[in-house]
Amino acid sequence: MLEAKNVVKTFDGFRALDGVSMTVPQGAVYGLVGPNGAGKSTIIRHFTGIYRPDSGEITLDGQPVYENPAVKGRMAAIPDDWYFFPQASIREMARLYAGTHPFFSWDRYHKLREVFPLSEKQPLRRMSKGMQKQAAFWLTMSCMPEVLVLDEPVDGLDPVMRRQVWSLVLGDVAQRGVTVLISSHNLRELEDVCDHVGLLHRGGALCEDDLDRLKLGITRLQFALADPADFETVRAGLNLLKCSQQGKLFEMTVRGTETETLALV
Repeated sequence: MLEAKNVVKTFDGFRALDGVSMTVPQGAVYGLVGPNGAGKSTIIRHFTGIYRPDSGEITLDGQPVYENPAVKGRMAAIPDDWYFFPQASIREMARLYAGTHPFFSWDRYHKLREVFPLSEKQPLRRMSKGMQKQAAFWLTMSCMPEVLVLDEPVDGLDPVMRRQVWSLVLGDVAQRGVTVLISSHNLRELEDVCDHVGLLHRGGALCEDDLDRLKLGITRLQFALADPADFETVRAGLNLLKCSQQGKLFEMTVRGTETETLALV
């Protein structure tokens, strides 16, 4: 289980994370969503041990992640801006990964050559962004991690390769019980692959839950009012998450079941 407890992080007086607490259950595919600036990449860098919290804890199975090689060896990550040595090829980077990840599998590396049609000898800097992202998955999945952390993982990939990558990731979840944490703006795509979701807003976790339960607890309404001023009366008692208005037409997203919401309205 990957867990954050009351994590606070401040940069030059700006509080990027404000007491974030979230739990990624073992074997789950957890989607982390939120607007730009919500703190998604910052909490991802805490989970991978890049940042040290100002206060709070980041743990894997109760063990701290930061400056803990034994715990980090069980994890692998693909950040939004994946780093590679400019002159390196995939094969050279594979040797680096094999030296830093104790469970790196050369057998799997060779098998994944069939999934990713890339040259092992071509310098990575000469590849397109999509090809570099494929290389990142090739190398990372060869590490055989127990925990996989992905930040905007499929940006730059074509639809066919997206399906192949998700199939590969979900196959590891089903066969090896891998725990996956995904940060993405693509809510529709996360809905296809995630079973848990956490919502971040302004550095604090708004809510997290099983995706099916979360979806069942949200209702969207569209209605027209003869007098738009009556809106405040209509919304009374509702847990309003979002609202938009065009003249007399209103759209509301509220927390609560359809039956409960319609009864209140």
